[in-house]
Amino acid sequence: MREFQSLAEAQTLALAIADTLPEPFLVLDDKLHVLAASRCFYAVFMEDPEQSHGRSLFEIGNGHWDIPGLRKLLEAVVPQQTSVEGFEFEQNFQHLGKRTVQLNAHPIHDPSDSSRMVLVSIRDITDRRLIEQEKERLLEHSEELLEQQKTLLREMRHRIANSLQIIASILLLKAGSVASEETKNELRDAHQRVMSVAAVQSHLHEVEGIEHIDVGAYLTKLGAGLASSMISPKQNIKIAVVADDGTLSTSEAVSLGLIVTELVINAIKYAFPGDRKSPRIRVTFETDQSNWKLTVSDNGTGRRQIESVKSSRGLGTALITALAKQLEAQISEVSSTKGLTVEISRATFVSKLSQAA
Repeated sequence: MREFQSLAEAQTLALAIADTLPEPFLVLDDKLHVLAASRCFYAVFMEDPEQSHGRSLFEIGNGHWDIPGLRKLLEAVVPQQTSVEGFEFEQNFQHLGKRTVQLNAHPIHDPSDSSRMVLVSIRDITDRRLIEQEKERLLEHSEELLEQQKTLLREMRHRIANSLQIIASILLLKAGSVASEETKNELRDAHQRVMSVAAVQSHLHEVEGIEHIDVGAYLTKLGAGLASSMISPKQNIKIAVVADDGTLSTSEAVSLGLIVTELVINAIKYAFPGDRKSPRIRVTFETDQSNWKLTVSDNGTGRRQIESVKSSRGLGTALITALAKQLEAQISEVSSTKGLTVEISRATFVSKLSQAA
């Protein structure tokens, strides 16, 4: 570019450039007087071009631009060759009302260094700030609602757990008062089913979970509960739980817990007739991404006269079949004189134990 021949020529060029810009722009001299302004500046801030030209920026617009922090920054632009980036302020403009303005300023000079000027760009960001404030307000409100929801869920889980405990206690009391041994056993079984659901609720309350729970911790707690309530000292049956790290949704955990309850109760009742050396029940849970396998095995006498899981019409078996279908899982079993193993597996799960073998 050719050099400016005079200060007047530089100012004329600055005026021509500024006048065509579609946003509010100002060209100030080194004393911060208005040399030129875009038409947009005059239109937006409703200033008179004749009254504004040649006057200090801090004098025009009834002193709206005379802000101590802004004055200090602009006065350093030319002598120190610095820039002002994103200076933001609120001002109550006479014709516009309260607006939020963002201002940038950069030094400019001609090649001969005979004329030094400041280019000022102005942006009205009022609407943007209002939108951001509204988003922030909505976010805070959403967080408050979420916290309220968590509180309600905690309270609901606590009440459900208490209600289940009451129901289980009633069933157990009723079992102790009836004469029929068959009815007594059915009531005890119903008690354990309720307790398996209560264990989920109790576990959720302890870990502050909402949607997912730790399967290993839950099954371990459930196994301990079944051992303490279903196994008499004479039976001396040991229940061991081994589970991979992982979580399941609350609904899946409830279904899984009911299945474990049914299978463990069946093993306690039927797997160890008479004296059986070192009777034990083992519950394992293996995971592989979204797939999993639950195994309940014992070292008892096998199924023998007990009907197959698939063909039995008992309440427990029907419940296991329905729950497995709900979980989109398959049931399989292996029975021998060395015991019974029942597997509930989802989809394409391949046991790590089988691979090792």
